[in-house]
Amino acid sequence: MSFSEGNRHSYGYVVNDGVVDLGKRTGLADLKTHIAARADVFGQEPEAGPDCALSDIRFLPTIPNPSKILCVAINYREDGDELGSRPEYPLLFTRFASSQTGHNELLPKPSHSEMFDYEGELAVIIGRPGHRIAEADALGHVAGYACFNDGSVRDWQKHSSQFTPGKNFARTAGFGPWMVSANECVDPHSLNLETRVNGEVRQRTSTSRMIFSISWLISYISQFAPLVPGDVIVTGTPKGFGSSLNPPVFLKVGDLIEVEITGLGILSNVVGNDE
Repeated sequence: MSFSEGNRHSYGYVVNDGVVDLGKRTGLADLKTHIAARADVFGQEPEAGPDCALSDIRFLPTIPNPSKILCVAINYREDGDELGSRPEYPLLFTRFASSQTGHNELLPKPSHSEMFDYEGELAVIIGRPGHRIAEADALGHVAGYACFNDGSVRDWQKHSSQFTPGKNFARTAGFGPWMVSANECVDPHSLNLETRVNGEVRQRTSTSRMIFSISWLISYISQFAPLVPGDVIVTGTPKGFGSSLNPPVFLKVGDLIEVEITGLGILSNVVGNDE
């Protein structure tokens, strides 16, 4: 996980209700750098007692400074979909690092839009660099997995056929609370994903229903963009986001959004004012 304590930013791993501060212990700048330095043994950290309590820190986005955040749209089969058919290629878009925020942080609702929406998703964090990666080798390039809320400003998203404006308002995407290393997540294609708004279940699916699998996406993306440690691939959301409801229901200040994925924890954010 990445976190701040006072004015200091660091990273570490969770032990019970505390954090082992790897930034302080290793001298490496951030989690992205740590992943790159330990590509062959990432997730096998030496046991140690916590340096600080979770209650004493603020959560940062799991990877605060990725060189790339690539997101997938329309990547879940819904009930009744023909399992043998799929589009030839996925719809991809990008997010900027500044559009992320951490667990328990406010998601600022843009003051000039009433169409702020949520999307619960599985994020894949790259651990080993690769270019033109074979699909069969793709999961060997993964450092770990985390929850992601792809907060979207729908009217700005639909200004044109390009999603960029609606997906990049500052701090509108929750990412965390932490990543679970790949060696602790045996099958990322069999995880349950659930999104709740104020305790009401809005989205529920299994990652087994992805149209384009994690392995396929890593291979495809790496054909045009060499992947490096800390890159993030956000793998899509199922039905149930606000603009898909009838009538549509968008987020209001004070709403609590929770994204829960099997074994990865619960990402929680409350909608706040855009200040």
